[in-house]
Amino acid sequence: MGTVFGKISVETPNYKVIHSTALYEIRQYAPSVVAQFTYDPSDLKGNKDGGFTVLANYIGALGNPQNTKPEKIAMTAPVITKTQNPESEKIAMTAPVVTREEKGKRMVTMEFLLPAKYGKAEDAPKPVDERVVIREEGERKYGVVGFAGVATEEVVAEKVEKLKESLEKDGYKIIGDYILARYNPPWTLPPFRTNEVMIPIE
Repeated sequence: MGTVFGKISVETPNYKVIHSTALYEIRQYAPSVVAQFTYDPSDLKGNKDGGFTVLANYIGALGNPQNTKPEKIAMTAPVITKTQNPESEKIAMTAPVVTREEKGKRMVTMEFLLPAKYGKAEDAPKPVDERVVIREEGERKYGVVGFAGVATEEVVAEKVEKLKESLEKDGYKIIGDYILARYNPPWTLPPFRTNEVMIPIE
């Protein structure tokens, strides 16, 4: 019942707030290990979950875990979505789904952050599905703004633009694509959802 009202009861990433304003936070994130699946959305027509099911199967969220141990892996938040504009040199950025656009086609990369007990990629169980990639992310810094409601493309685009403007105005150098971090399952009532737009900075 708590998840309907936005209660986040799963592990979330470790970070420290370096600077905070009325408009955004600057956060330093600790290294982490992620499971990711990259796909062309046109290949999954009619599948509303996109790549979620593939990663959920890997950790065992939908039944028996599809990894070589096999070992159930706790769900974490957020799900992360990264988007890259193929025509631009600048790059934009979940407790965990990632979307990248490549020249000629739009590719989506969904990511689940794995629990902190997996300190290195080799510590995590090996996926049975070869499309699932386990990789490490080093320490990183983001400008972050949070918002409630449904993270539609229009809402996200507006948040990204405002955050970019604020960061650049305050002298921060943007070094990558934005990430959309979503912390709640789809059945959470929209007013109680926690979303964040994150932009990587130097």
